[in-house]
Amino acid sequence: MFYYVLRYVLLGPLLRLLFRPRVEGLEHVPARGAAIVAGNHLSFADPLLMPAVLKRRITFLAKAEYFTAPGPRGRLTALVLRGAGQISVDRSGRAAAQAGIRKGLGVLAKGELLAIYPEGTRSPDGRLHKGKVGVAVMALAAQVPVVPCAMVGTFQIWPSGSVLQRLPPVTIRFGEPLDFSRFAGMAHHKTVLRAVTDEITYAILRLSGQEYVDRYAADVKAGQAMGRRG
Repeated sequence: MFYYVLRYVLLGPLLRLLFRPRVEGLEHVPARGAAIVAGNHLSFADPLLMPAVLKRRITFLAKAEYFTAPGPRGRLTALVLRGAGQISVDRSGRAAAQAGIRKGLGVLAKGELLAIYPEGTRSPDGRLHKGKVGVAVMALAAQVPVVPCAMVGTFQIWPSGSVLQRLPPVTIRFGEPLDFSRFAGMAHHKTVLRAVTDEITYAILRLSGQEYVDRYAADVKAGQAMGRRG
């Protein structure tokens, strides 16, 4: 119930009023049935803006740190994220990643929409980074289509490591669903998982127009942190 109050009464109308996002390709999001929406991740605002323009409920897998920040602000953030349909996922290791995949498959098993950021974290520099294969594991295991999505303009709103800045034009662009049924039963083949992930990443790239970097965003962030310390 809180999701619908937040989406249709409180946060959704406010976000649409503030950002006035241009939406393209909304017809590509299935009206019913399970599907994955895989997008780029430029800003903390992304998982708030996307649900504001969709007609269906969508669930995000979000890092656990968003839900555990201390103080009143942290509790309010956790409340809003849960109300927006986000599920806390521990990303501390392989076992935690498997638990996150199980949570995602649980959402898809109920015939719902699941949102995933293949990069695994927000882009530190506005570029699109190499995707992690978890999205491919879920797409093949659940045998569901993947709808690529590009957030355009949100990096200027709230980039990683910054505070809320200005309100530039925002476009949310959905592409045609990707069908991976040809790989049914091959979810344990590493080469297949990489091929599927790269195909999804390329579809996002075509929609977003970003520069592509063949490195994981987390590694780029780690390198930047080391450079600042040095």
